[in-house]
Amino acid sequence: MSSTDRVKVEDVMSTPLETISKDATVREAAQQMREKDISALVVRTTPRAIISSTDVLDAVADGQNVSELPVTDVMTTDVETATPDLYMEEVAAMMTTYGIKHLPVVDDDYVGMVSSTDVAAHLS
Repeated sequence: MSSTDRVKVEDVMSTPLETISKDATVREAAQQMREKDISALVVRTTPRAIISSTDVLDAVADGQNVSELPVTDVMTTDVETATPDLYMEEVAAMMTTYGIKHLPVVDDDYVGMVSSTDVAAHLS
């Protein structure tokens, strides 16, 4: 397969990027994920952060009150990111190496999200 035939992140990433405030509640994050039929939201903070459905489930399983719990208390910080020009095989390797299911796509600023579902759909 030549490099011109290889699929890049920009070809499969989800856009527009869905975000949430760090001050929103975990319940609000869960509701937004359900409404958008997605499993992760970018939290616009420095350092970069994300809240995923796994974070929400962990909070519920731990008995936390997600109606009052702020996103900032459960979000994952210092997240790995991808650039739009990465090949899908590279993203698959990153996800495997870091044990993650979502990579925000960054090109100066956030431009999209690529998930393990996107990778699996492409590579299957």
